[in-house]
Amino acid sequence: IYRIMRRREQQIEIEKAMAEEVSRAKTSFLSNMSHEIRTPMNAIIGLDNIALKEPDISPRTREQLEKIGSSARHLLGLINDILDMSRIESGRMVMKNEDFSMRDFLDQINVIINGQCQDKGLEYECHIVGAIDDYYVGDDMKLKQVLINILGNSVKFTNAPGKVSFSVEQTERADGRCTLRFTMRDTGIGMDKEYIPKIFEAFSQEDATTTNKYGGSGLGMAITGNLVELMGGRIDVDSEKGVGSTFTVTVSLGESGISMEKEKLAELLGRLKVMIVDDDPVACEHAELVLGDLGIKADVCERSSDAYSRVKQSWDAGEPYDLVITDFRMPVMDGITLTEEIRRFDEGKTGIIILTGYDFDMEAERAHRIGVDGILTKPLFADTLQREIQTVMRGRIGETEDASSSAEEDGFGLEGLRMLIAEDVEINAEILMDLLEMEGMESEWAGNGQIAVDMFGDSSEGYYDAVLMDIRMPVMDGLTAAAAIRAMERADAKTVPIVALTANAFDEDINDSLSAGMDGHLSKPVEPDKLYSTLASLIRK
Repeated sequence: IYRIMRRREQQIEIEKAMAEEVSRAKTSFLSNMSHEIRTPMNAIIGLDNIALKEPDISPRTREQLEKIGSSARHLLGLINDILDMSRIESGRMVMKNEDFSMRDFLDQINVIINGQCQDKGLEYECHIVGAIDDYYVGDDMKLKQVLINILGNSVKFTNAPGKVSFSVEQTERADGRCTLRFTMRDTGIGMDKEYIPKIFEAFSQEDATTTNKYGGSGLGMAITGNLVELMGGRIDVDSEKGVGSTFTVTVSLGESGISMEKEKLAELLGRLKVMIVDDDPVACEHAELVLGDLGIKADVCERSSDAYSRVKQSWDAGEPYDLVITDFRMPVMDGITLTEEIRRFDEGKTGIIILTGYDFDMEAERAHRIGVDGILTKPLFADTLQREIQTVMRGRIGETEDASSSAEEDGFGLEGLRMLIAEDVEINAEILMDLLEMEGMESEWAGNGQIAVDMFGDSSEGYYDAVLMDIRMPVMDGLTAAAAIRAMERADAKTVPIVALTANAFDEDINDSLSAGMDGHLSKPVEPDKLYSTLASLIRK
């Protein structure tokens, strides 16, 4: 019996070792395939972005280029889904805990989903229910992936005229943790109750014809379910065939210690006489909460005609409103018309900010022409509103705060900087140099890591403002080259930003880059704005 048990234990150990070896081989294969696929994808997307910047291309060519870019990004999305499932299955998915701005987080989601809804002729709205914090601690990238996966499906499976809505609510706070509930509703095709338990299975579709009609990898919801589980959260689903679906994601995030430094403006803001105008009671309540967080007690009007009367009466009585915050879309009199009517008597002295739901581009020029001072997208956040109030009220009530921070937001401020590019694929180097030139930067190219080290060593101190380093290169790879630069006996070798720009997309690849002394890691194909914002943030430190 002892021999049988011993043989069985040995067999289990052998099988375990074989399984681990298979897992390592699978991960290595996927990492290599990711690199090989992303390298040509980088060229496709990069050249497409550059071509779209040409001012003289015909409308037909522009349309074709946009379709090329869209198709390339779709293919990239499928690759990312496969990599994510591999990382989850092998237990290599790492959850981060970092401070992040909830305003930026929701803005990024809303811009993506609102654009998709506009393309399909759907109505989209985002609401914040009650008060939420400006900052939280958690893995915002993976949480964003969860919500975009669900909202993207809502858009995909909803036909016009239909509606997709997204709401956020903080439901609990205890022991340094906050519970947030994200609710996503649509008026789409819905699902049978019997199918709901299967939606988080890989490659699952309720109807085989759905794959052909709507596309997709069949992995999105499986990844979503796994990510929420890794976060310690839960997903609840309610759906009815032909009526629509509701997904509720509940997760716990950490409280952030980041201060919004509102105290320095408390005295100024507390003196303002402010009116909120919005026909949506929930939006009014949220705006009141945000203003209250800034120390401002505001009057509220749900009808624009009433708001006009109160503003006019206050003006005539010599007690004018300093600021009117009005929704754009309202019955009878919209926000622009209300502004027009106020400007007939107030001599331009009332600050007016219009709130809009991401569909204001066509009206923005007219709004500024008739006297709107500022435009903000919903939902409101305290730090966003605080900055806008400072800008709008500056000069009206003697506000002299330095405007340099808002000026910094106009463009990336990278003109005249010089970059060293280490990249062994010539076409990728040319694309990168063109992208940098678009923002007014100069660049020099090194064909491998050794050449990059030599060029940096031969340059004068401070000659290069940053280094963009590919990882896989002949002669000397990027990790070795970065470590060699950091080891040089010169001041700028320790401080010059080095950014990994590579087709290696696994979490361990990012850790390897940081361990070699790099400051950031961008996966190919890199989006131009992501490249510019990363460089701007590192160089300004």
